[in-house]
Amino acid sequence: MSEVFDPPHILQGKIQELAMIIHKSKHLVVFTGAGISTACGIPDFRGPKGIWTLQREGKRLPDASLPFHRAMPSLTHMALVELERSGILKFVISQNVDSLHLRSGIPREKLAELHGNSFKEFCPSCGIEYVRDFEVETVGMKETARRCSDLKCRAKLKDSVLDWEDALQEKDMIPAEEQCKVADVILCLGTSLQITPACNLPLRCIRGGGRVVIVNLQQTPKDKKASLVINGRVDMVMAGVMQYLNMKIPPYVHIDLIQLSLAQKPRKNKYVKWALRIGSVHGQKVILPYVESVEVSFPERPDLKVAHLDKQPFCLKRETTRARPFKMLLKLNFGEGCGCPWSTIEWSVNFQLSTTSFRHDKDAVISKLRDMAERDSCCGQYVVLERASLPRSEVNTVAVSTNFVRHDGLVNLNAPGLVSSSKGGNLLERCTEDASFQGMPSKRLKEF
Repeated sequence: MSEVFDPPHILQGKIQELAMIIHKSKHLVVFTGAGISTACGIPDFRGPKGIWTLQREGKRLPDASLPFHRAMPSLTHMALVELERSGILKFVISQNVDSLHLRSGIPREKLAELHGNSFKEFCPSCGIEYVRDFEVETVGMKETARRCSDLKCRAKLKDSVLDWEDALQEKDMIPAEEQCKVADVILCLGTSLQITPACNLPLRCIRGGGRVVIVNLQQTPKDKKASLVINGRVDMVMAGVMQYLNMKIPPYVHIDLIQLSLAQKPRKNKYVKWALRIGSVHGQKVILPYVESVEVSFPERPDLKVAHLDKQPFCLKRETTRARPFKMLLKLNFGEGCGCPWSTIEWSVNFQLSTTSFRHDKDAVISKLRDMAERDSCCGQYVVLERASLPRSEVNTVAVSTNFVRHDGLVNLNAPGLVSSSKGGNLLERCTEDASFQGMPSKRLKEF
């Protein structure tokens, strides 16, 4: 389908109108499609360069600009996170399987992924969900190569992505329907609203007096029933909305979990053999998607050679004296797509002392890392999340920030005809000062 763009002065007025709708909403629900992820390097389906458009024209499908697991949430994803944190956004319904809403920070209990998630497995027996840092190898809710971690269950896991003939799952469909019924505003972002039955969900709010707003670059079958239709780039629209609401779009901080294990095998003499392993928390056969190599150095022990590990799983075996403690520096060299070239983890080793096991709250650790990255305006920080001490081994789970993306200034809001930042203050203050919203007819505001 061909793309449609509102003229700049029309777009500005519509962005202002949407900002007012969101500000006055009591129960905002957002319904998202592939169009919000194109800025992340993930192609859509019906756009001029979309997958289905090219297939219909007999053209070669383009390669994704980056692997699926390296895609980072867009400005729109992060704007939704801020709206949710502020209590304005109550629920997100997504047709995407790219996991970017979860990755951005939308709580699982406030998200319905109607078509599944390429990075998520679930246990059909006990219902536990597992979010991975790699794409699950199957689709169609087939069994994968892993089992439930609950020792009382241990059932084979299944992928969560629906195939064409699969019905929408009740665990996502039921809350989505309930949220649409109580919503007073449903904001549709980057979706053509053509895939049934999902495309009919936004209309549920109209029966209860709610309103539907559509932001998309193509016309949709539901445009005539919408209170407002904006034909523009989703990131541009949401950047303008957030500016009018005087709300900051938070940076995206990507956090990876890495498992560091150290096993020892005492010798009869004064020496001890030990093996260091750096791998994924998801299993020994799973690679770390962001780590290309590891350099292990011993700053206080010049007699120990520096080790360069470039093959996963990263393993190092050495023999040292038991009575002499040492410090290891693990330099994790990150690959393309990360916001920093490396991160260094310090580990003190003393085979004569036993270590204490502990487990920190995962959400608290991740929140702390995000705060640290935002404070430093960079990534590379780490926090030990968990330690399991066994008689002859120690396993540490480390949370590492591997990317930091700011969205401030990524969209030029001061272009001619677009949002002007000449007036300070929030949306309501500017309404009071200038009822016309800088050229917008005042009668439009009385509709709300």
